[in-house]
Amino acid sequence: MKGSMLRTLAGAAALALAAATAPTQANGPTDADLMNDAASTGDVLTYGMGPRAQRFSPLKAISTDNVARLVPAFSASLGGEKQRGQEAQPIVYDGTIYVTGSYSRLFAFDARTGEEKWQYDARLPEGIMPCCDVVNRGAAIYGDKIIFATLDAHLVALNRETGKVIWNKKVADYQAGYSATAAPIIVKGKVIYGNSGGEFGIVGAVEARDVETGELVWRRPTIEGHMGSLNGKDNGITGKLNASWQGDLWKTGGGATWLGGTYDPETNLLYFGTGNPAPWNSHLRPGDNLYTSSTLAIDPDTGVIKWHFQTTPHDGWDFDGVNEFIPFDATINGKPMKLGAKADRNGYFFVLDRTNGKFIGAHKFVMQTTWANGFNAKGRPNYIDANRPGAPTAEKGTSVFASPSFLGGKNWMPMAYSQDTGLFYIPSNDWGMDIWNEPIAYKKGAAYLGAGFTIKPIAEDHIGALRAMDPKTGKIVWEYKNKAPLWGGVLTTAGNLVFTGTPEGYLKAFDAKTGQELWKFQTGSGVVGSPVTWEQDGEQYVAVMSGWGGAVPLWGGEVAKSFKDINQGGSLWVFKLAR
Repeated sequence: MKGSMLRTLAGAAALALAAATAPTQANGPTDADLMNDAASTGDVLTYGMGPRAQRFSPLKAISTDNVARLVPAFSASLGGEKQRGQEAQPIVYDGTIYVTGSYSRLFAFDARTGEEKWQYDARLPEGIMPCCDVVNRGAAIYGDKIIFATLDAHLVALNRETGKVIWNKKVADYQAGYSATAAPIIVKGKVIYGNSGGEFGIVGAVEARDVETGELVWRRPTIEGHMGSLNGKDNGITGKLNASWQGDLWKTGGGATWLGGTYDPETNLLYFGTGNPAPWNSHLRPGDNLYTSSTLAIDPDTGVIKWHFQTTPHDGWDFDGVNEFIPFDATINGKPMKLGAKADRNGYFFVLDRTNGKFIGAHKFVMQTTWANGFNAKGRPNYIDANRPGAPTAEKGTSVFASPSFLGGKNWMPMAYSQDTGLFYIPSNDWGMDIWNEPIAYKKGAAYLGAGFTIKPIAEDHIGALRAMDPKTGKIVWEYKNKAPLWGGVLTTAGNLVFTGTPEGYLKAFDAKTGQELWKFQTGSGVVGSPVTWEQDGEQYVAVMSGWGGAVPLWGGEVAKSFKDINQGGSLWVFKLAR
């Protein structure tokens, strides 16, 4: 009897020890939870509110009938002197809201009271080189970890309960111009992310690391001629050496993956957009310059590129192609199709077959596209050659007027897709630029543009325009015009609502079918973050970051002067219906 009792006690102790030492991943979001994020309503676990990043919520407690009663539940300040642009999307889990802030900070707030639980500040070195403000767009959550990228090109995993560092990995050399601002995504236990720094002659890449250890699993460069890796071994070069790049230009070719990616479980493909080729001066690099200004479909298990589509071959306007590619399903001409859509900086809205990259259509979603007059049946732009900046001589080439400006018909700010209306809601901007080319040579860590520019408005009554587009027809169903540029993300819900913010400080709600403005709230600073919604204690909540900044005040020329008096800020705002 005594021996039996001892064995029982020993067994219980062993079980307790095993529980104490077991992987803590079971104590937090799992792979299955992340893949189900679009359907779950009690949390927000992924950037984009689901791996496809449709930013659609099935919640409808807040609707067109009652959104006028939306009031603040609380506001939480990021505090200190570190203001600047707050472009993050909140993550919400187990009573905690996680938000990243400017200067590579991460905060955990109580989701019921707004009380700060902990704060982590990355120790940024002198000499970081972010091109477009000291922003960060969000974090990823998995198990006991909350993971985000930093401006000195590190990836950091923190304990989500305490904020203590679990692992910290250098992913690139910030002294060569690399940085990181995008929210990572997690697929099959791998944290997958891109890099920033396209204005410094870096080489874009997508990488995957083991979420538990931070060790590199695979790496896929985005410029032809560079070798990929898988589990520490070579995994084939990207493309074919010198196929679309002359000489050694591929070694500093740009193509940064600075906005992160989406994932489609049905096709088991990652979709990452790639940025501008380097330098901007297209006369120095004849050819299409693959795989810049493109969308890449990548195998998440191996890092192999399965297909690509280039939205601006031989980009000479800094149009990038980094915008998010959102999977969706639709029936076109009686045929059900697995599609994906992308509102590109070049001013065109693209629809592709997401299984193979086949071109379905491209439709203009801005007032002007002076660089091209549509796309042909093969998906190639019909260039207007006279509107490409001229080759430089001793000083500068011929200046041309181009629209959109290089800040894009749509820049980084994510659009949303409603499963109810079948529409995409695009935060767009109507503006142009005078642009010219200049001589340039690569120097490590120095700006590598070879161009000059001045951004200008093209309409008297607006720059920003929230547009609802039907992807099956390419028709704009409705639009809401805003005096200042739109620079924040969009959320849509089953309550027939669309939420987005404005630089003037408002979070606004619109009727998803008609575009009628139904509600607005002044947050005290420009809203350039991405709103989210979730259910908590039987009530629906909406949250957004407020804090003016980003590329517009830094690069916006005449446009920036028009809005120079917008106050900076740094706050999380959370709303619910008044009782």
